[in-house]
Amino acid sequence: MLKFVIVDDEPLALEVLDGHLKRLDDVASVFLFTNAGEALRHLENHPADVLLLDIEMPEMTGIEFLKALSNPPLTVFTTAYRNYAFEGYELGVIDFLLKPVSFNRFHQAITKIREFLALKSQSTNIEDIPTGGNTDFIFVKSGVQRIKLEFNDVTHIQGLKDYAIIYTHAGKILLKGSIKAMLNIFPQRRFIRVHKSFIVSVQKIVRLERNRIVLNGHQVPIGRNFKDDLEKILNAR
Repeated sequence: MLKFVIVDDEPLALEVLDGHLKRLDDVASVFLFTNAGEALRHLENHPADVLLLDIEMPEMTGIEFLKALSNPPLTVFTTAYRNYAFEGYELGVIDFLLKPVSFNRFHQAITKIREFLALKSQSTNIEDIPTGGNTDFIFVKSGVQRIKLEFNDVTHIQGLKDYAIIYTHAGKILLKGSIKAMLNIFPQRRFIRVHKSFIVSVQKIVRLERNRIVLNGHQVPIGRNFKDDLEKILNAR
């Protein structure tokens, strides 16, 4: 059962999101705020699982709001402005909903949150990696299971809070650790960091579209600070 906080200065937007939540079965509580300051004080004393957060608000922006939280919940940005999506990923936002938010798109975001929490509960860790090893795989431990993770099966890696989500052809694996730590595990000749929160397999890149990479079934943002290195690697291939 999930605890939600919704922050938006538009009462109609709150009403729409609250209505979407009423259609779900696993909602423990919902707190609605049009005032960002009141919402901050509430979250300081009443932790939530999920924060649905508008960006353009008069008292403070959603970006300022999120930065003010010492331990933010899983956050979904809700906004009428598409250009905030990449900045949301910089802040570890799990999804980005463009207003008006349809129930189907809203449900996709909640499904992504459920999947993340389910993966988090499995306590998956990387086994010790032999120094000097030049293998094409690693083993990860999930409970009593040892899972062989082939590098060739990985399309990309997303950093989220203190975890890394490994996307493979077969599904997702969640590992404890920063996106920076993943660079020491996945071979740099095959994987490149393209954003503060993303690493991609070079061989899985289908094409580049302005500020994003298209993979098989996924789109990944390209950060400004990583664009030159990406171009050099692609031009050298």
